[in-house]
Amino acid sequence: MLSAIDRRSGNTCIFCFVFVFGFYFDLEDLSDKMSEAATETATPKTPAKAKKAAKPEASIPRGQPKSNRPWKTPKQKFSQIKKTVNRLTFAKKEALRGELRYIKERSKEIKDKRKEDAVQKHQRRVENAERRLANERRSEVVQVIKNPAKLKRMKKKQMRMIQKRDTSQVKVV
Repeated sequence: MLSAIDRRSGNTCIFCFVFVFGFYFDLEDLSDKMSEAATETATPKTPAKAKKAAKPEASIPRGQPKSNRPWKTPKQKFSQIKKTVNRLTFAKKEALRGELRYIKERSKEIKDKRKEDAVQKHQRRVENAERRLANERRSEVVQVIKNPAKLKRMKKKQMRMIQKRDTSQVKVV
């Protein structure tokens, strides 16, 4: 058994062969395979031109890709890629168009409603601000300064508190 291995591959032992290739064989099967390989090497080979060479891509199994992305398939020519054409019937096309039309109308209604709600909210906010301002003006305690000399005697802080108003709309207390 070991003589067949020694004849074929020099000084390689069976354990090295099993270790290197990671295979587990029965020792008898391995010796049979080695003896067959030795007889094949003894017979003369036919010239390579006489045999029709198969494409190397077809015979070599694909292993782990270098990029570690096994989900990526090898690239093919566009002419080799088979295009599957799933044609729909006219009724199905009409149904899809109708469904798409319904979805578009519904989405447009929803957008319009949101826009209208936003406009109403903005308008309500503006009205509330105006009402609040009017209420503040109505509830103010107003004192009309008739003597301009008082303004000249006032300090800066007091001057900041003074605001001008139209006296025709304000009730004087």
